[in-house]
Amino acid sequence: MLTALLPEFNIERDEDRCIQCRVCERQCSFDVYGYDADHNVMVHREENCVACQRCTVLCPTNALLICESRYAYKPNANWTREAISDLKKQAETGGVLLTGMGCDKPHKNYWDHILINASQVTNPSIDPLREPMELRTILGRKPDKLRIVNGKLQAPDYPSIELSTPIMFGAMSYGAISYNSFKSLAQAAYEFGTMFNTGEGGWPKELRKYGSATIVQCASGRFGIDLEYFNDASMVEIKIGQGAKPGIGGHLPGEKVSEHISLTRMIPEGSDAISPAPHHDIYSIEDLQMLIHALKEATDYQKPISVKISAVHNAPAIASGMVRAGADIIVLDGLRGGTGAAPKTLRDNVGIPIELALAAVDTRLRNEGVRNWASLVASGGIRNSSDVFKAIALGADAVYIGTPALIALGCTVCQKCYTGKCAWGITTQDPYLSKRVNPEIGTQALTNLLRAWSLEIKELLGCGGINSIESVRGNRLQLRGIGLEDWELETLGIRGAGQ
Repeated sequence: MLTALLPEFNIERDEDRCIQCRVCERQCSFDVYGYDADHNVMVHREENCVACQRCTVLCPTNALLICESRYAYKPNANWTREAISDLKKQAETGGVLLTGMGCDKPHKNYWDHILINASQVTNPSIDPLREPMELRTILGRKPDKLRIVNGKLQAPDYPSIELSTPIMFGAMSYGAISYNSFKSLAQAAYEFGTMFNTGEGGWPKELRKYGSATIVQCASGRFGIDLEYFNDASMVEIKIGQGAKPGIGGHLPGEKVSEHISLTRMIPEGSDAISPAPHHDIYSIEDLQMLIHALKEATDYQKPISVKISAVHNAPAIASGMVRAGADIIVLDGLRGGTGAAPKTLRDNVGIPIELALAAVDTRLRNEGVRNWASLVASGGIRNSSDVFKAIALGADAVYIGTPALIALGCTVCQKCYTGKCAWGITTQDPYLSKRVNPEIGTQALTNLLRAWSLEIKELLGCGGINSIESVRGNRLQLRGIGLEDWELETLGIRGAGQ
């Protein structure tokens, strides 16, 4: 039976430029290139290419070009090349198709259908270069009313965390990403005054000096968890679901569980790290309430407790229950949220966009009068500073970013994270490959990204005549929809452009 696949990408080599230096061969982790010594030429296997572009970037003579394959099946609007290729792969393997990163299907991206209002005369704009702009963000429950004793404002009794910017690094576990990538995120968050999330893979002891900038997860697998783990961090997050694969758990193959990862996750070296789909102690809101208060008790009520769920159709009702169960922060992870590995069909077809879920949850909590009981964090599909601004105007207090952070470290979104062969050294445990991420250079790239986005957010604030991010939260009058149906405008809670 013939199930041979057409190559996804073509490799074009300029033989006049190529000097047979073999850099492409050494740099490729997918076994694409080889050297023919008899003819002194480089050869390649196009069927192995994933278009990570490392070879083209590092080729000293710019002799290589990787482009979309010109090979084609007979054009068919229903039986696309992707559909045919997926069927052939499953006919050959009999397995579930895996992929990395977030949903890449052309579903409507609502960020691109939302425009931001600007001030003109009656409410003049503000120049952020000459006037102070406040991006400081506080996450946690807010009091129902101010308390003043003897003329002095009293601090709220609820624990909270303070961010210098409303942008945090989302959950990416040590194991899913390399140690150097993980360290870069921790250092960058610490230096910039924001937070990074350890994900469900534990927290190396030597990185706990960055505890003031660290969020730790309590996921279904309970990897690496002990009392010290919770108390060394600034916030604890209960992970129920994630946007890239709602309703299922996680799996780190045993070949990725090195000695250091085994110590960090507290599992045997070389064993598979499997996270169940559900928490086996959570089957109701009441069960969740017990875990929330157990974690609060374990941390002496000094750490805010967040709960992370996938963006699904009943997210508003779920969020309402979680707030009443005692969650200080609700994290919503949308359809485009990234991941190291997920079943392809699930990643592309389960869940809803973060924009719709965020607006619906914020509206529900406001209508019930409990919006101040918890902060909202939006995740999954944030691409740039304007997306951050729009998310906050739709109701978020802050956002998580994952894929943008990895791109800052060098990722080219080839979606082969699950193979463990990342040519850029980001999503791999291969010692040779992981050295390609220098933690100091990575930290600088990530802090540059945070600084650039923060400056742009200040510009967006200024053009709206606003000098504080607090004034944008839930302020949907700052937004207008374009090219949207009435039901979409209603769900988002915004007006159409021109109104």
